[in-house]
Amino acid sequence: MGSEYLTNNIRKLRFEHSQMTQQDLADKVGVTRQTIIATESGRYAPSLPLAFKIANTFGVPIEQVFQYDEENS
Repeated sequence: MGSEYLTNNIRKLRFEHSQMTQQDLADKVGVTRQTIIATESGRYAPSLPLAFKIANTFGVPIEQVFQYDEENS
């Protein structure tokens, strides 16, 4: 049985962009701060449109923000 993992670099990217706060990012992409917290911590997988909005906010490809790893056991 395999496990799927979606990881992200949101926290790192926020600090590389003038130490952007979670609230700043939430305001820019049109979601709540709680959504950013849950996404950043890996508890929430964003919709594809939201993932693209986050990547566009940082000016990077989506793959630089989110990584999908599938582990087969």
